[in-house]
Amino acid sequence: MASKAFPITLSCSGMMKGIQHELPPKAVALRVPAPPAALLDVAACNALPLATSQLVQAVTLNSGLAAFGLVRGQRILTTSGLVHAWALGVLLWASLGWRGWGVCVIYLIGGSTVTKLGQAKKERLGIAEGRGGARGPENVWGSAATAAICALGARVMPARAAAFRVGFAASLATKLADTCASEVGKAYGRTTYLITTLRQVPAGTEGAVSAEGTAAGIVGSIVLAGLAVAVGLIPMVLLLPCVCAAFVANNVESLIGASAQGQSGWGWLTNEMVNFINTAVGAVVALLFTSLYGWPI
Repeated sequence: MASKAFPITLSCSGMMKGIQHELPPKAVALRVPAPPAALLDVAACNALPLATSQLVQAVTLNSGLAAFGLVRGQRILTTSGLVHAWALGVLLWASLGWRGWGVCVIYLIGGSTVTKLGQAKKERLGIAEGRGGARGPENVWGSAATAAICALGARVMPARAAAFRVGFAASLATKLADTCASEVGKAYGRTTYLITTLRQVPAGTEGAVSAEGTAAGIVGSIVLAGLAVAVGLIPMVLLLPCVCAAFVANNVESLIGASAQGQSGWGWLTNEMVNFINTAVGAVVALLFTSLYGWPI
């Protein structure tokens, strides 16, 4: 295929010593070949096989794990929850690779394990999670929708990928902190108080907090944010902003639970919606802390 060319016109006057007249100007056209148009798409062409390969890996790995879970009769997820977790897993691996996927899997395993603490006591008091703690589709997306949005953002907006990774890590740190605080507080909290009035209330009350649960929540956020640092998802300097953001977000969630959730006119404020708000607040606050103190991302 012939290359395009750009004409460049040079005007010159020929002058010769001893000749009394000036030669007429002549136009000299130089044709400089332009680079082939395909070269302008080199980056896109190189990125396409990588993206396709990563998607194939995502589908293959998550399909294999889902099939294995079905065969082994896993109880972490309901059958429909497993299908939705498969979709989430494909999205995360295709967007953030094994690092983002692995961090979310550890959240799922850790959250499910903590949910089973003091199960007999919680069942006796009627405050245990339904289905024996197995996660359904509503739990999958209520907990990880913010993380999924951040993962997609990192993929489609590479210039902002570092910020989206911070939001991703902070949202999951927030959710694990929430699960640890809630489940440990219900199982082992000696005294629980309503966050809005500090009045003593039974364990499991919406908006209730306890010293044991609060401490467990902080530990949970450190573990998850620390894992994100360890796998290289975020730098070490951003561990503290993620932990602080998780603490702020979980107190916001407690305020919502105490003042609005379950109240007349707030029927749309389901537990899953509150979880989404909680994780979104965690992601946004982490980015605000990062921006406010000038931490690099």
